[in-house]
Amino acid sequence: MYRTNTCGELRITDVGKNVKLAGWVAKRRNLGSIVFIDLRDRYGITQITFDENHSELVKDVRNEYVIEVDGVVSKKETPNPKLETGEIEILATNCKVLSPAKTTPMIIADETDALEETRLKYRYLDIRRNPIKDKLLLRDKVTTIIRRVLHEDNFVEVETPILSKSTPEGARDYLVPSRLFKGSFYALPQSPQQYKQLLMIAGMDRYFQIARCFRDEDLRADRQPEFTQIDMEMSFANEEDIFTEVEKVMKAIFSETKGVNDLTFPRIKYVDAINKYGSDKPDIRFGNEMVDVTELFKNTGFAVFKNCVDNGGIIKALMFKDVASKMSRKKFDELNEFVKIYKAKALAYLKYENDAFSGSINNPLTQEEKESLKDYLKMENGDVVMLIADKKDIACVALGAVRKKLGEELGLISKDKYSFCWITEFPMYEYSEEEGRYVSAHHPFTAPRDEDVDKLMDDKANCYSRAYDLVLNGYELLSGSVRIHDGKMQKKVFDALGLTEEQIKHKFGFFIEAFDYGAPPHCGVGIGLERIIMILSGTDNIKDVVAFPKTASACCLMSEAPSTVDQDQLDFVGLAIKENK
Repeated sequence: MYRTNTCGELRITDVGKNVKLAGWVAKRRNLGSIVFIDLRDRYGITQITFDENHSELVKDVRNEYVIEVDGVVSKKETPNPKLETGEIEILATNCKVLSPAKTTPMIIADETDALEETRLKYRYLDIRRNPIKDKLLLRDKVTTIIRRVLHEDNFVEVETPILSKSTPEGARDYLVPSRLFKGSFYALPQSPQQYKQLLMIAGMDRYFQIARCFRDEDLRADRQPEFTQIDMEMSFANEEDIFTEVEKVMKAIFSETKGVNDLTFPRIKYVDAINKYGSDKPDIRFGNEMVDVTELFKNTGFAVFKNCVDNGGIIKALMFKDVASKMSRKKFDELNEFVKIYKAKALAYLKYENDAFSGSINNPLTQEEKESLKDYLKMENGDVVMLIADKKDIACVALGAVRKKLGEELGLISKDKYSFCWITEFPMYEYSEEEGRYVSAHHPFTAPRDEDVDKLMDDKANCYSRAYDLVLNGYELLSGSVRIHDGKMQKKVFDALGLTEEQIKHKFGFFIEAFDYGAPPHCGVGIGLERIIMILSGTDNIKDVVAFPKTASACCLMSEAPSTVDQDQLDFVGLAIKENK
């Protein structure tokens, strides 16, 4: 037996007990004849005291050595309120070194000066630090809550294949060559989409899985090439059923991890989200909704606004109250450059201070137009309004980005607030400039709204679906939809996407055939586990909540993956490396 107790377990009630502890040396303090060691394991830290009769036992012990200690629990003369074990110490009677350690390339402490590159290369050392360890423990707690809640509601956990068929829709697949069928490939699943629908056809009724998913796409702060999805599917269910179940899961997670019990889940249609917030994942922790003011300037003499309106564009306004003194000319110049990232031509602005207007469009607009805008927006002294005149999609998205940026910079967002919202009725299609055609906005198994079925073929730009997202604090937490369960409707959607019979059979043949044997109405979601943990733990970097993450270039600095392989391995699967010229 290496230990009788963990390093975070003993309390004042244990004084007098003979115990054995094991762990890593977090800190060593040598006071001459007495040596103090902070012994650390996953559960906490306990102080070990080696008196003059036992200090020789640890004369060669250094930080991160793994040791086993025998001793007696004693009351500390000076308690340490920062430690849960701070009222006691262990008076050591024996010590054994289980494993020595070299000097670590980084400081193993809550605060470390190590670069991210070093932390990722020595991730096993980084995980010893509380900020990373605690996030992994939180992740474990959340998945335990999810499993409990879903099992209580008759969901069955089923694992689906990792080696599956390539059906590229959206991101690129990771491919795995087959040894037995040379020239053929498996694909790692982007999600278990087809399998979970097949489980509904199979009669499993309610399914879930903590599923590993893989997408070969450009990475960012909240995206990894491999990630975990809480996958759910329900038979004989519609939007209301899945919303109720998801909300139950979220309430349990936030109640048991953060003590938050007042969550609400407002619903916003996609078109309204774009019009009000310029985003399909709006942060609604603060207001400042955008307003269409095109009508106010339909007869304007200001050429920029007039040309925009005459060419079918819109004028979008965004107001912030009592911030005029905080917004300098330099700041507006910065924002003017910022909106160009989103293809907007320019950002106009007006300040209202001391009952007078100023700003970039103060002179071009008439006093009547400015007063009309002021009355429409209910502007008061100290308020600022920013406007973009452009095509509708550009104006909304660009001004929405300004809203988000200023919400953060002006301190309008409470970091301790959790604001969910459902975004519903997404477009059925989106136009791909790269492919020169309409593609599925969600995936091709998403049902259209009943009232939009006739638009599937001839009015794709105005055809909306029964897809939905759950958004939390500006992050897309999940995507889902009511699925098509009728084979004829599925065929019609494929036709609308321009897929030939041969393409349909090659990509989805086995899946479509299943519909011929009786498919129940069903719907589901895929919830991003890492994003939940990110928000709960207060980080904006997904690498913090993944045990062994990849870099932005999809490399593992620790294991040095991806790597080359031996020629024998390539020959085994019938592959040759094409030289770049």
